[in-house]
Amino acid sequence: MVFAFVLLAAAVPDWSALEPEILRHFRALVQFDTSDPPGNEAPAANYLQRVLEAEGIPVTVIATDPKRPNVIARLKGSGAKRPLLLMAHTDVVGVQPEKWKFPPFSATVDGGFVYGRGTVDDKDNVAASLMTMILLKRLKVSLDRDVIFLAEAGEEGSMQYGIAHLVEKHWPLIDAEYCLAEGGGVRKRNGRAERMLVGTTEKNPTAVKLIARGTAGHGSAPLPDNALERLAGAIARVSAWRIPMKLNDTTRTYFEKLATISTPAQAARYNGLLDPAKSPAILEYLRINEPLHYSMLHTSIAATMMQGGYRVNIIPSQAEAVLDVRTMPGESVGVFLAELRKVVNDPSVEVIHTPRRDVAIGEPSRFDTPLYRILEEAQKRVYPGAVTMPVMSTGGSDKAYLQARGMQCYGIGPASDDEDGPKGFGAHSDQERLSVEELYRFVRFNWDVVVSLTSRQ
Repeated sequence: MVFAFVLLAAAVPDWSALEPEILRHFRALVQFDTSDPPGNEAPAANYLQRVLEAEGIPVTVIATDPKRPNVIARLKGSGAKRPLLLMAHTDVVGVQPEKWKFPPFSATVDGGFVYGRGTVDDKDNVAASLMTMILLKRLKVSLDRDVIFLAEAGEEGSMQYGIAHLVEKHWPLIDAEYCLAEGGGVRKRNGRAERMLVGTTEKNPTAVKLIARGTAGHGSAPLPDNALERLAGAIARVSAWRIPMKLNDTTRTYFEKLATISTPAQAARYNGLLDPAKSPAILEYLRINEPLHYSMLHTSIAATMMQGGYRVNIIPSQAEAVLDVRTMPGESVGVFLAELRKVVNDPSVEVIHTPRRDVAIGEPSRFDTPLYRILEEAQKRVYPGAVTMPVMSTGGSDKAYLQARGMQCYGIGPASDDEDGPKGFGAHSDQERLSVEELYRFVRFNWDVVVSLTSRQ
C-alpha cells in the first residue's frame, strides 16, 4: 500500500507523449563515438549538460582530462533521508565497423530496434537516468532525499578518469545511501518477461601473464625446452584445473529462485548443487552447457591472448599468454596465485600478476533494504509475471568502488530476449541493439523505482 500511495501522490508522466523525447535523447547519445580507448566522452557530456541545464537542473563537471569529463547533477530533497545516486557511464568499448550491419554510431532504428554501440552498455542507463531527472524536475516532485545523476567517464578500463578519481577526490559530490547503475536486467523468454536480475555483487577482474622461456634455435632441430610448448602445457594444465565451488548469499538465492521458474531437469541441477554426491556431475554439465552459470560458482580463468615466435623456422626463446581471471568476492588474490603456480608446475614459466582494478569489491548489497523491496514491487507493475532475483555479475563494473565504501548498489537494465546473446546482439557484440519498446519500459521502471524511494509520503 505504501508503494501505491507514493506513486499516486506524485504526478504521473504522459508516457505516450514522452516517447519521442526519450528516443531522441537515446539516439543522440548512441551517435556520439565515445570509444574507450582512446576515450572522448566530452561530446556526450556536453550534450547531457545542455539538456539538464535547459531544464533548470544545476550541473557540475569534473575532469582530469578535458576530453574525459564526468557530469554530476543534483536535485535537492528535504534531507530527511540520505541521497540516491543514479550512475551510468558514457564511454563504450571499441568496434570493428566492417562487422556491423548498420554503422555502429548511427543509432539506426530498424524493425523496432535501435542498433549501435552502447545501446545496452551503457547508454540505456544514461538515457533512463537523464529522463528520470528531467521528469522529477518538470513535475516538481517533492523529494525527501537528494537525487544525484552521475554520467561517468572511463568505465571500460580507464577508471582513473572517472569513478576512481571521483571517489578519491570528490566523494561528497556522489556520496549516497543507495546507487542504481548497470549490472542487471530483465530476461525474456518467448517474448515474455521471465526474470528480473538485480546485480548485488560481482567478481573481481584481474589478469595473469604467463611467460615461458627456453632456448632459441633452428626449427629443423626441435629442442626439449621449446618455450611455445612449455607455454601450451601450462595453459592446458590451467584449463584442466577445477577450482572448488564457492557460493555466497547472492548466488545461493539466485539458483534457488531460478529453480522455481525452470524445467524439472534444470531445477534438479540447480537444487542439487549443494549435494556432494551430485555436485561434480552438475558442475561439469554447467561447464559445458551453461558457462555463465558455471562462472558464477567459482573463480574463473580464460586464456585470451598469446604471443610468441616470428619466423616459421625459428624456435623462439620466449612466449607469453594472458589469462583473464575473475576471482570470487572475498577471495584472496595472493592465495589464488599461490595455487595457480602449483598448477602451472613449471619453473621455466613465470606467473606474473597484472592487476586490472585498484579496489576489491566490498560486501554484497543486501536484499532486506527498502530499495530492494521497491525494485521487487516495481517489477510486478512494469514487468508482470517475472520473478526478481539477485545476481552476481561475472564481469566488473564501477559499482565496486562504491560498495567498497559501504554504499548499497543495485544493478538494473532493460529487458532483452534470452536469444539475443547467442544471436550476437548483446553488450560488446558486433550488432548491439535495444528494443525501442523496452527502452520506453525501462524508463518507466526507473521512474517508478526512483519516485517510490524518494518522494515524500
